[in-house]
Amino acid sequence: MQLDKLRGRELDQLFEAILKLDTLEDCYQLFEDLATVNEVQALAQRLEVARQIREGSTYHKIEEATGASTATISRVKRCLNYGSGGYDLALERLQQSEGDS
Repeated sequence: MQLDKLRGRELDQLFEAILKLDTLEDCYQLFEDLATVNEVQALAQRLEVARQIREGSTYHKIEEATGASTATISRVKRCLNYGSGGYDLALERLQQSEGDS
């Protein structure tokens, strides 16, 4: 399993640190230090691509709306279909929290 290749003390520490953050501002501060602006934007773009795929948008509409390449869209779609369920979990939690607001 791909996930097993990721697991380790350092990554556990990173994820634990992220889970301890309380606010969006906390996240902005950490991610500004962790990654380049382009890297963070690419991660955000992939999550948006996943959301739009789940909503049934076409590749063309997703490409226009997000600026993502068809390769990125294909990769995200493959993860949605055959991945570990991370996109689905994150998007469901976001949807739940939006419903609570």
